[in-house]
Amino acid sequence: MNSENFSLSEKIVSSSYIRQGSQARRSHEQLIRHLLEQGKCPEEGWSESTVELFLNELAVMDSNNFLGNCGVGEREGRVASSLVARRHYRLIHGIGRSGDIAAIQPKAAGSSLLNKLTNSVALDILKLSGVRSVASCFVVPMATGMSLTLCFLTLRHRRPKARYIIWPRIDQKSCFKAMITAGFEPVVVENVLEGDELRTDLEAVERKIEELGADNVLCVHSTTSCFAPRVPDRLEELATMCAKYNIPHIVNNAYGVQSSKCMHLIQQGARVGRIDAFVQSLDKNFMVPVGGAIIAGFDEPFIQEISKMYPGRASASPSLDVLITLLTLGASGYKKLLSERKEIYSFLAQELKSLASAHGERLLHTPHNPISLAMSLDGLQAESDKAVTHLGSMLFTRQVSGARVIPLGKEQTISGHTFRGFMSHSEEYPCPYLNAASAVGITRDDVTLCIKRLDKCLKTLKKDGNAAKSSPCRWLFTTDLKLEQSALPVYTENAVLYD
Repeated sequence: MNSENFSLSEKIVSSSYIRQGSQARRSHEQLIRHLLEQGKCPEEGWSESTVELFLNELAVMDSNNFLGNCGVGEREGRVASSLVARRHYRLIHGIGRSGDIAAIQPKAAGSSLLNKLTNSVALDILKLSGVRSVASCFVVPMATGMSLTLCFLTLRHRRPKARYIIWPRIDQKSCFKAMITAGFEPVVVENVLEGDELRTDLEAVERKIEELGADNVLCVHSTTSCFAPRVPDRLEELATMCAKYNIPHIVNNAYGVQSSKCMHLIQQGARVGRIDAFVQSLDKNFMVPVGGAIIAGFDEPFIQEISKMYPGRASASPSLDVLITLLTLGASGYKKLLSERKEIYSFLAQELKSLASAHGERLLHTPHNPISLAMSLDGLQAESDKAVTHLGSMLFTRQVSGARVIPLGKEQTISGHTFRGFMSHSEEYPCPYLNAASAVGITRDDVTLCIKRLDKCLKTLKKDGNAAKSSPCRWLFTTDLKLEQSALPVYTENAVLYD
């Protein structure tokens, strides 16, 4: 409805009512105008009606929604299912063009505007979260691993002789496969044990650079967010080292946006040394479906170079999801979620410490990890060789998701490289342990229920350690929470509960 249509409406319905409706419409349009003018996340979240009005306005700008459109090409935004069309708000053309994921599509002005605004709002959120000097970013419809691969492939053109990527060890498959998929040889640097924490071995990293030759090293691939007892890499020192040897530095910041400490490390690393790009997941940081990431950096031409490396057009779904989410939350809503996450981290640490003490265990001291916690399982290991993995399966069947139980001595071969002590980030970590994390969106009820169920599982295993060896092993999937009162524990053989 434009001003002309409102004027015509006054001939049909009382003008006072129409003017009231017109003013209501302008309040929505005012919010949209501020977004277009500033390109920033609104301070206060929008209502769903404003978001849907905005998305519908964008959709009618795409050629597939033109009333008189006659499409005779192979890609005309045709959709067979009206359900699919509604799911995507009729924004069917995706983002980018064949040569650049950030390029404008002539027949999809609305989708192109969506893409540009999403990148602008995402940049604002990264600055708000602590990386004040970030210069550019873009949303890519790939999860963290493939997004890292895209960064490595872009660096190949800048450093054609390089074969190696130096990687302080973190036991997570996708970041390792990202280097293999890009065609490079990962050089794994083992962490050093400092108290309970596993930290970056800076001397070993520098020795590897000197041994291999700086020109043969594509980059240093470091990590912020990770599972305790590993802690974020020493980014400032690594960034200084990369600047000294003129080696690129790519940071895996998978779920680090939600942590002010992780974002501060990136900001400081860029200030004192070199960080070329940092990659973060959309689903882990913004509570949207899996399938997107943000690639960001401090040199805009390099980030544009990465976006041009993406082959072909791309799905707009991750951009649409994160834009809807951030417009709905607003900057204040997102900051509130981050504050709540930090508070619940302290609550989770307190509850785990109390539980550990009650069972003769201890909460590992990992103050440099702001998201993940770990509780020792030494006593459980003494009860039975398989009791540690049995604990993991018991928690899973009792609907405790996300808790990771790490036994001793596990080996895993990935793309020809064998990791000893896999999932513990170390060849010989001193004890088995259980991980729990306070990630964005967690509630106090999640923590309370997890601790209650974990307590019951530990009591069951310690009460009947021998039963763990002799009971039949089977999976039991159930939604019946009364399972907690079951007299016999449910076990699995060789349970593996992590990716």
